[in-house]
Amino acid sequence: MKKLVFLVAMLLSFITVNAQPGSDVQMADALRTSGMIYVVVITIVIIFTGLAIYLFSIDRRLKKIEKEN
Repeated sequence: MKKLVFLVAMLLSFITVNAQPGSDVQMADALRTSGMIYVVVITIVIIFTGLAIYLFSIDRRLKKIEKEN
C-alpha cells in the first residue's frame, strides 16, 4: 500500500512539474541579468549548511546520550 501511495504521489508531482511547458521564468531572468541570483544562491547555501550543522550536532548529542544509557 505504501508503495502505491508513493507511486501516485510521484506521478502527480511529475504532472505538476510538466504542467506549464511553454512558460519562461521572468523573475529568474531578471535576477540573472542584475547579478542578484548569486545572492539567492549564497543565501540558500548558508541556510542548508546551517541546517546540516544543526542536524549533525543533534545526532552527536543523541549518540552521547545513547552511550550513557
